[in-house]
Amino acid sequence: MQSESREQILKTNLKTIFILFISIVMVSLILFRNFFFKSTYLLKSFGELSVDPEIAFTNNKPTFLEFYAEWCEVCKEMAPQVSDFKDEYEKDINFVFLNVDNQKWGEYIQKFDVNGIPQVNLLDKKGNLISTFIGKQDEIKIRESINNLEKKEKLQEEVISTEFSKIQENKNNEVSPRNHG
Repeated sequence: MQSESREQILKTNLKTIFILFISIVMVSLILFRNFFFKSTYLLKSFGELSVDPEIAFTNNKPTFLEFYAEWCEVCKEMAPQVSDFKDEYEKDINFVFLNVDNQKWGEYIQKFDVNGIPQVNLLDKKGNLISTFIGKQDEIKIRESINNLEKKEKLQEEVISTEFSKIQENKNNEVSPRNHG
């Protein structure tokens, strides 16, 4: 009988410890959600914070144009850095963010020959392409290129990293003889 009461006490203690552990984890996630999910949140907000591309290419300001996707791990990794650039330069530069999964941006995806993401294109105030960065990039390299946007003697430059996500083909709207579409 004494062993039954010990077992009961042990079970009660284990339940209490388990509930306490789950509570601590939940409270931690709530308190530190911005830390844990900052990159994903930033990517989702980029589209909302974006300058319309048509306005950006005609308002006589240089443009930072990024092609991204919410599923792209490299895009998530670079999101805080890109957000810092936006905070620092948004008074002088247009920031345009185009999600490659949105069919509405297909014209721009083709125009800028996007086949890997993230892809950052820097354009001067006349809309001329100055630099293209594909994949994960060093902050200093992009910052130097942003600072050089005003210099007209800069030639077009392309930098491709080995860390990038290949764009997934969207086959939802393709028609073939077999789908009677």
